[in-house]
Amino acid sequence: MDFKMHEYTHAVVGKVVPALRATDRADMNDSRRQYDYYLRLLKELNLELIEIETDAFFPENIVLEDLAIVCHGIVLMPRPISATEEIIMAALKDVFLGELGHDIIEITDPEAKLAGSDVLFTGREFFVGISETSNEAGACALAEAFPEFPCTPIKVAKGVRHLKRYFSMAGPDILCVASSKEAQEMLKRIEREATFTYQTLTVPENGAANCLYVNGTLIHRAIEEIPESFKVFCEKIDFARRSICFSGLAKVSTGLTACCLLVRKL
Repeated sequence: MDFKMHEYTHAVVGKVVPALRATDRADMNDSRRQYDYYLRLLKELNLELIEIETDAFFPENIVLEDLAIVCHGIVLMPRPISATEEIIMAALKDVFLGELGHDIIEITDPEAKLAGSDVLFTGREFFVGISETSNEAGACALAEAFPEFPCTPIKVAKGVRHLKRYFSMAGPDILCVASSKEAQEMLKRIEREATFTYQTLTVPENGAANCLYVNGTLIHRAIEEIPESFKVFCEKIDFARRSICFSGLAKVSTGLTACCLLVRKL
């Protein structure tokens, strides 16, 4: 297993200004607490946090995954589909160019659609879920930006919006996948098209399939949120694990991968 593929130095995250985002709504306060713990956990895993500050409101301003695909010193940025995305992407460009010294490639093809939550990078190759939010032209733009890696379009099951709701990397060459019928259909397509062979870790709850592997540790959701899948992680994962409550943030995102952009500064 090549652990270096999943070693990172920085995490780009959205900054929340408490004085401007105060609320009495219990669910929003829960989301804020979950996000604060998420950031603390990233720091504990030896990531330096770079916070971007925008005029966008929480939690919209912390869901960054769709807006940039980061790999090996290059950032691929899709075309923004809203004024809010345009604001956040401008802030991301400043960070990646200024603080991190990355090269930025912007998708200019008006026909190309690409959302980062449809893009699964295994460390060896890319899979792009073809859906309402990403298309073949978007997958071609990704392949052109990262020519050193195979890039395979995967038609998602009917009714599926984002590939990474159902798939993520649970460790080097370990593909975490939901047990649902639609996820298993997509898994067969991935296995047929994959350039490499991966272990699969099947979890009962769809919400458990999006986990975050970083710097030798697997982050997954807490036992009260995914009780059956939690048992699977305990039984099958033999390296460091951390669990986190994410129920509030899961309502507005793909999952644990959505709220940070992981970077290995070259």
